[in-house]
Amino acid sequence: MTSPDTPVPGGTPAPGALCGIRVLDLTRILSGPLATMVLADLGADVVKVEDTKDGDDTRQWGPPFQGGEAAYFLAANRNKRGVSVDLKSARGREFVLRLADRADVLVENFRPGTAARLGLGYEELSARNPRLVYASISGYGQTGPWASRPGYDAIAQALSGMMSITGEAGGAPVRPGVATADIGAGMWAVIGILAALHAREVTGRGQHVDVSLLDGQLAWLTYVAGGYFATGTVPGPHGSAHPTIVPYQALTTADGHLLVAAGNDRLWRRFAEVLGQPALADDPRFVTNPDRVRHRDALIPLLEAALARRSSAEWAEALEAAGVPCAPISTVDEALDSPQARARGMVTTLPHPTAGELRTLGSPLKLSATPTRIRTAPPLLGQHTDDVLAEAGYSAREIEELHAIGAVR
Repeated sequence: MTSPDTPVPGGTPAPGALCGIRVLDLTRILSGPLATMVLADLGADVVKVEDTKDGDDTRQWGPPFQGGEAAYFLAANRNKRGVSVDLKSARGREFVLRLADRADVLVENFRPGTAARLGLGYEELSARNPRLVYASISGYGQTGPWASRPGYDAIAQALSGMMSITGEAGGAPVRPGVATADIGAGMWAVIGILAALHAREVTGRGQHVDVSLLDGQLAWLTYVAGGYFATGTVPGPHGSAHPTIVPYQALTTADGHLLVAAGNDRLWRRFAEVLGQPALADDPRFVTNPDRVRHRDALIPLLEAALARRSSAEWAEALEAAGVPCAPISTVDEALDSPQARARGMVTTLPHPTAGELRTLGSPLKLSATPTRIRTAPPLLGQHTDDVLAEAGYSAREIEELHAIGAVR
């Protein structure tokens, strides 16, 4: 497998798949920054626009901080150049319009209507730059009765039904440990942007990509929604268990828990044999997966009684030797330091101006010919303003003037 920095013959790193694509990033918080970071990892030149006062909200979301920078901000803004602009000033907007005129992609996650009021909406910018792919990420989309509402990850999780199926049966609704609505919307946005860039090769024109947190979470319901469509039964939470596969959950052992995924009848029989309970596999209640799903409440206590004889590590060794998928419940530090995570380059380091040696997640995208690269640390507020101004055609005198009037920082 090619590493993130695999060189081409001659010793220089291979160019990214999106090398030559210019992205104007008008986003903040998580959904938009994650989307533009993925594009940047793939080789796009991403210019992140922040305000001149505090910048992206997540710069203040801490502790923890590293070198004065919030760990939250650092997690979603690598490989970007940062400019600081007052979008409420005419001169600041003029600068951003110049950048949009040269961009292939613009990503924004304002509340619907805000970008248009600033003179930076899709209709305005598309008229100036017909090849522009303009992606909008919002809570509920650009249309519909809820379009004007502000978007929040937890609210989208609640409204989508996602929280109603998360947690233990009979317990309170639970929000997953990461911002699934924000992260999901960012991923959907990347898919839409890449599709629009491909379509542009045929049509010569860009288009508007409209992604919402709520739509993304509804789409993630997948087989859960399918089950509801098929039966009319409203799904509920199953804890770590799977609604249609048994056993497929965390089970209690002598010293903790072990996730067992017996995804078919062959694996189920093998699991029962390793437990020393082969008769369970022949019990009419448990022979087939549909049988086990119907009788899960009877089966799980029997399994946990057998598992209570040995530790999680002992059972994992025995089950893995028999080819039964299983795993301990890793903590975050254990997961990030696993030999597989290390082998796949999923944790890497890079220098940061104030934080020093910064650890960051690697990219999950492994492309053999155009690999992703973690090139630069997240920018300081306004770190690249002057460089980007100069690239946009501003003279040294004009740059000095823009700073003097507070249009940029």
